[in-house]
Amino acid sequence: MGKTGHDVKEEREKVTLKIGGMTCASCAATVENALKKADGVYSASVNIATEKAAVEFDPRVVDRNVLSRIVYDSGYEMVREAKEAEQDEDVRKTREARNRMWGAWAFTIPIVLWMVPDMFFGVMWPSRMVMDAGMIILAIPPLFVFGRKTFGTARRAVVHGSANMDVLISMGTGVAFLSGPASFFAPIANYAGVAAMIMSFHLTGRYVEETAKGRASLAIRKLLELGARTARIVVNGEELEVPAEDLKPGDVMVIRPGEKIPTDGEIVDGHTSIDESMATGESMPVQRGVGDEVIGATMNQNGLVKVRATRVGKDTFLSQVIKLVEEAQGTKVPIQAFADRVTAVFVPTVLVIAALTLLLWLLLPMMREVLVSAARFLPWVDPALGVITLALSATIAVLVIACPCALGLATPTALMVGSGMGAENGVLIRHGAAIQTMRNVKVVVFDKTGTITKGKPEVTDVVPQEGFSEIEVLELAASVESGSEHPLGVAIVKGAKDRGATPKEPRDFAAITGKGVKATVEGREVLVGSRGLMRDAGIGTATIEDELQRLEEEAKTAMIVASGGKAIGVLAVADPLKEDSIEAITELKSMGLDTAMLTGDNARTANAIARRVGITRVLAEVLPEGKIDEIVKLQDRFETVAMVGDGINDAPALTQANVGIAIGTGTDIAIESSDITLVRGDLSGVVTAVKLSRATFGKIRQNLFWAFFYNATAIPIAILGLLHPVMAEIAMATSSVTVVTNANLLRRVNVKPRRGDGA
Repeated sequence: MGKTGHDVKEEREKVTLKIGGMTCASCAATVENALKKADGVYSASVNIATEKAAVEFDPRVVDRNVLSRIVYDSGYEMVREAKEAEQDEDVRKTREARNRMWGAWAFTIPIVLWMVPDMFFGVMWPSRMVMDAGMIILAIPPLFVFGRKTFGTARRAVVHGSANMDVLISMGTGVAFLSGPASFFAPIANYAGVAAMIMSFHLTGRYVEETAKGRASLAIRKLLELGARTARIVVNGEELEVPAEDLKPGDVMVIRPGEKIPTDGEIVDGHTSIDESMATGESMPVQRGVGDEVIGATMNQNGLVKVRATRVGKDTFLSQVIKLVEEAQGTKVPIQAFADRVTAVFVPTVLVIAALTLLLWLLLPMMREVLVSAARFLPWVDPALGVITLALSATIAVLVIACPCALGLATPTALMVGSGMGAENGVLIRHGAAIQTMRNVKVVVFDKTGTITKGKPEVTDVVPQEGFSEIEVLELAASVESGSEHPLGVAIVKGAKDRGATPKEPRDFAAITGKGVKATVEGREVLVGSRGLMRDAGIGTATIEDELQRLEEEAKTAMIVASGGKAIGVLAVADPLKEDSIEAITELKSMGLDTAMLTGDNARTANAIARRVGITRVLAEVLPEGKIDEIVKLQDRFETVAMVGDGINDAPALTQANVGIAIGTGTDIAIESSDITLVRGDLSGVVTAVKLSRATFGKIRQNLFWAFFYNATAIPIAILGLLHPVMAEIAMATSSVTVVTNANLLRRVNVKPRRGDGA
């Protein structure tokens, strides 16, 4: 069983941990590797952007306390706090980062005013000793007061045998600061002021990065803010206001116009319209009355209703959405694997490069010649400086410019924004890998019932055979179907009752998968189903074949009713198309995607539906167990296939597809077999998912390109001594901020379908 060695059935539990003290991608890699190596841990993914770890483990072997110890032994800590406090924590961290930044600059600005005239314009101060001593004194607070967290994190990393960005910054600023006192005893330049400037720019980058990361994680915070704080419940005939978290299933809530619905429930009194845009992305209010389900945190608009609470706490729709978004943000996109491998060896490699740079400048004095021609264009380059000073300058520049943060933030920040946008538009992405896979999909396969159609069929035709009446045929069929939960059976029972028939109690009910049902009604065996069911029972259908074909060509599902060993009539049930099915499939085709329908219905009905919505590839009369084989055949031909279904009968096919897209309506979103869930339940969500996937992956590729390009070009320039350490730090901080900012620009992309209402 995994790494535990136990030959027993696996048990799996997932948990999301908040990790404190991480500052860069190398930190995340250290924690992730430590967790992955632990016995009982199946998988671990650490997201530096959210500072969280998603861990799947065997609870019999490892628990939260063990995981906490692993994190601590890696040099970091596991933060235990409620979700409600996360927003306050983000605000606190941003405020602390801002205070450190301004505190450092309060001492660095005088240094800049003091040293820049000398550095760039050759202005000499009357006393070099006073100037050097002043810079050393002014550099102490930025480095060792406001920058102490950087040095502390670096120390912990070294103690635990790892290296991160803070190690590079600490070494660079530490060496630069020590050059100040050393300048009194050796012929080297005083870089203490430069050390303070580097730290101040570093702290500025951390603040801007923290702010940008906060914007990237805005979706979770917005979701947390959506819930109602209080609820009014009816107790002994009186209204009582209670905190929303104290609600229990069965409590009856009173909700007035303009108020949020505190938790998921069912209307027991009243009628109203509800704004469900927070859940579905649909701007138009929906009508709800007695017996209808309502979603917590949605807005009641114009009617007073009483709602019985059905789901509270972690079981509510809102809690499930937050959980799914967090899971998505905690997973990784396959393209990130290469960046992770680079990050894992990045800092040690940079330390080696820095050491080689120092030796290169000390052992090869001719390196100075590189600077002679460059000095005419770069005012900060001074070939006249001593060899030791030039060696220190190049080494410090290498240390501070080589930062793995941009690489580490490139993917998770874009994934955070993308998954948040999905949640806002009713598209819940369960796994980050689906973002990358979805953009490569060549064909989208749709189930018919409940996916392309509404899944709420109605009886449209009753064609009795000679000797039988419509009511008799309906009554016998409804009697058998009263033992079925299939949508077609429910429609027949409802249709019979609406026409005045009275279904009888069936006995010996049996469902024949993919073919129909049978039961004994008042001593008579009655069968309702397809030609295949009749054929298996030895019942001929030649006399009704013309009626069957006519109904099937009208895109209706025709079912034969048989009793006494012969067919006694035909029932036709029509399942109306969803309002947006035609528009969504048309837009998918315009985006270059092929489409197909996979259904257990007969070929004639399936083809009729397909023609109406614009699908040309139809796979009909496929039993549930055969759907996997059809998906495999499509994968052999198209390579990457997405399957859209209701997540019940289609679960195996959804799992087999490269991307499984489940239709989830209302509060029913916990569909484990899917990679993506469409909350609203219509096909326009598939269009949104494709657009979101392409836009998000585009940002990921842009971020990774610029992160790699930055390090590939900046490090050689630093080695040659052409980059001042302060400018190196500015460039390093800018690279991380640029990556996060670029990810946030994803919000400007329109991922809605073409229809103006955004449906």
